[in-house]
Amino acid sequence: MPEVALNGITLHYELAGEGPPLLLVPGMLSDGASWQPLVAPLADRFTLILPDLRGAGRTRPLDAEITLELLAADMLALADHLGHARLAVAGHSLGGLVAAVMAAQAPERLTHLVMLASTPLPSARLPAIFATLCALREQGGDGWQRMLFAWLFNDAFFRDRAAVEAAVTAALDYPHAQPLAAMRHQTRALGRINLRALPASLPMPTLALLGAEDALIAPGPAEAAWKARGASTRVLLGLAHSPHWDAPEAVAADIAGFLSAGL
Repeated sequence: MPEVALNGITLHYELAGEGPPLLLVPGMLSDGASWQPLVAPLADRFTLILPDLRGAGRTRPLDAEITLELLAADMLALADHLGHARLAVAGHSLGGLVAAVMAAQAPERLTHLVMLASTPLPSARLPAIFATLCALREQGGDGWQRMLFAWLFNDAFFRDRAAVEAAVTAALDYPHAQPLAAMRHQTRALGRINLRALPASLPMPTLALLGAEDALIAPGPAEAAWKARGASTRVLLGLAHSPHWDAPEAVAADIAGFLSAGL
């Protein structure tokens, strides 16, 4: 089980593939396994680094302090541990903000940035949504998981009822699922996130991929905000807050094409 002690935590990570290093930073309530749809299409071109952030997966303790600055420092320390002086970073949702703060902390270390379904704009709505999911989970049953999926996936996902039921069962049976206490802890941290840690401009090639059907993050304002920081952007038609699950092959092709253009 790959893990490393750093910054007061024991951070779990997985590796896959061969080639230039690509760190994949997960979002809220997720761990490195959330990138699974992209592993097969990217592992033949990149060495994929799949960490579990503070408060999730197999990283311990689950109640460790969480800030954007600490999350970014953890990722840079992991890169040091693996011997990567420079690497590309992709982040989903909260992970995109972590990637951007890495760019602020150590711009010389990052070759490229890719943000999926992420926004640098403040939001009081997002912490409220996750707090409501915590409350639903505390009541018992699988309603909270079904509601989470409604925020994450596109309309096409819900047209196959058997697939939805299988996904709910798989999520609830996942052996490293985030406990409710850790979910609450991460949600409280989300409400305290300081976006002033984000860079005013992004000094390396940056691509923001946004879902046109994203119900959590409005793609229009997010696109404008990333462009103002110097990023290239693409709004992906038909995709929602988890574009790498809605259309993994297409998203992998976008990421690989963007990264390979500068390698």
